[in-house]
Amino acid sequence: MDAVIMIDMQNGFLNPESSLCVRGAMETVPVCADILDAARASGRMVVIVNRQYREDGSDVEKARKAVWEQGERPLTKGSTGPISEENPLPLRPAESDYVVIKQRFSAFFQTELDLLLRRKGIRRIYLMGTTTPNCIRTTCYDGVSLDYDVSIIEDACSSNTMQIQQANMDDMARAGAEIVNSRQVIERWIH
Repeated sequence: MDAVIMIDMQNGFLNPESSLCVRGAMETVPVCADILDAARASGRMVVIVNRQYREDGSDVEKARKAVWEQGERPLTKGSTGPISEENPLPLRPAESDYVVIKQRFSAFFQTELDLLLRRKGIRRIYLMGTTTPNCIRTTCYDGVSLDYDVSIIEDACSSNTMQIQQANMDDMARAGAEIVNSRQVIERWIH
């Protein structure tokens, strides 16, 4: 059994008006939407992992504290608009999807993700989303450490530059992850 895990595909990371915008992320929305559709149609588990902070910023990590101190409050619970926690329309969770909220880079760190996957008998996880050097990579390493077979859907992931993207893909492959593209994954699921 396998599952698709989409990480941080939220307005606060996609919209250029947000200080947290990842330059390549918006371009991956159609690919991520295709993967979600194919996963749901083939009966695979879909997990939408989103970042969310308290309004007072008490759970914001040190790397983002300056943004809060300057007055911007991206990814707060219930937020809307360009800096919001919302997933864009084609990436919104379906009724059958699982939603996991995280406050740090890894989707596994202090969340129920591992428990959900194990209870569903999941052995392989397909990761997609943003940002590759942070949230995708740390989730990949944690997944490998927890003995999951990890596949990274390369064209459904994003970084601020192609050099960063490629270096991180190479590192994850060396750590034991399978690097695939969306076409390969969808063909795999159809057959």
